[in-house]
Amino acid sequence: MADDPDKECGMAEHIAGLTNGSEQTAAGRQKETAEPGRSADRTDMERYSRQIRFTPIGPEGQRRLLEASVLIVGAGALGASLAQHMARAGVGRIRIVDRDFVEPSNLQRQTLFDEEDARLALPKAAAAAAKLRRINSGIAIEEHVADVTSANAAALAEGVQLVLDGTDNAATRLLMSDVCFALGIPFLYGGAVGASGMSAALVPGETACLRCLIGGEQEAADAGTCETEGVISPVVELVAALQAAEALKWLTGRREALRRTWISASLWPSEWREWRLPGPSRDCAVCGRAKPPAESGLPMERAEAGPKRLAVREEASAAPSPRPAAGPIRAAVLCGRDTVQLTLDHPLPLERIEERLRADGCIITRNPWLIRAETGDGRRFVVFRGEGRVLVQGVSDAEEAVRGLTELLHQPNEEGVTVR
Repeated sequence: MADDPDKECGMAEHIAGLTNGSEQTAAGRQKETAEPGRSADRTDMERYSRQIRFTPIGPEGQRRLLEASVLIVGAGALGASLAQHMARAGVGRIRIVDRDFVEPSNLQRQTLFDEEDARLALPKAAAAAAKLRRINSGIAIEEHVADVTSANAAALAEGVQLVLDGTDNAATRLLMSDVCFALGIPFLYGGAVGASGMSAALVPGETACLRCLIGGEQEAADAGTCETEGVISPVVELVAALQAAEALKWLTGRREALRRTWISASLWPSEWREWRLPGPSRDCAVCGRAKPPAESGLPMERAEAGPKRLAVREEASAAPSPRPAAGPIRAAVLCGRDTVQLTLDHPLPLERIEERLRADGCIITRNPWLIRAETGDGRRFVVFRGEGRVLVQGVSDAEEAVRGLTELLHQPNEEGVTVR
């Protein structure tokens, strides 16, 4: 990043706005935000008056929304739109998780972000949370800059009544569907590519799971993606609107109004198809054994424990290993993006890495969550603080990504690569 004093000052102010908001979490924010069990006050009645006048919601439905807690997995195109719908509707606690950062190509359809977010390479979860707090300061926002894996998925879903799908890959969607059916939490599926989109409300004990509907990871991965097929923003908003409407029905207690169909729609050309969702499959290890959702969701107090365990804190990287790998490097090729995600079993020393990269002549962008280095050969390395996670852009092969990382850090990869 160029040493421009004006830009540096603007960056500091922009980031300060994000970090100051994120510090007001948990107990500190609860004093001024929607607390579990509180009644809607006069301010709420004014703010949400048009929504309250909608008969199926009314005052009681609004009270339920203020007490509700949801998880939005992914803060990209769908996730950003879903988050806005939930925040503006007054959902009391919104937990949002995303592993990626803002880039210029996101701005065409990802409505919570702007050019400054992209210039600073801000994590989507952090940038989204800051915008949501400015949209509605009366609710609690919990952001997690993290990859969703089998190790943290259940903890992320603790204490929520709904999980909304804003992901961009089959593996994460299927994982979250599995977790939701195991915990008895409805999963509101959504996907968009090109000018087409799909949506369905999947309810444990009542409908089939996502794995039964779309197959395993390989079958789902064979479908087109936004990177390969493109996407127009109107279809993103259509799918998000379908998901958000079902969320409002569920959270306000109007569960009999929940749509029991799978919708597939195209805006270009115009088509609309709808199928009734099948029930749970007796032979499926996921939906065949699922427990039905609780009437009021999981206890709200459990929402405190999960994020506290998962939060990435500054001290996590206080004494990192100087080596890039003390064990196998796990590599995941991100579909259609010429990007490989590398995951190590410990955090990397960001300050030492940045010093070395600057000495090598790399162009550096840094913020409190990550550093991004642009090399002379067109590759970019994005190293996340406290996670042991690196995105290597400009490559599509896992071995090449690991080789590039180890060469950049002047360290051999002695333990091998695990591709997943």
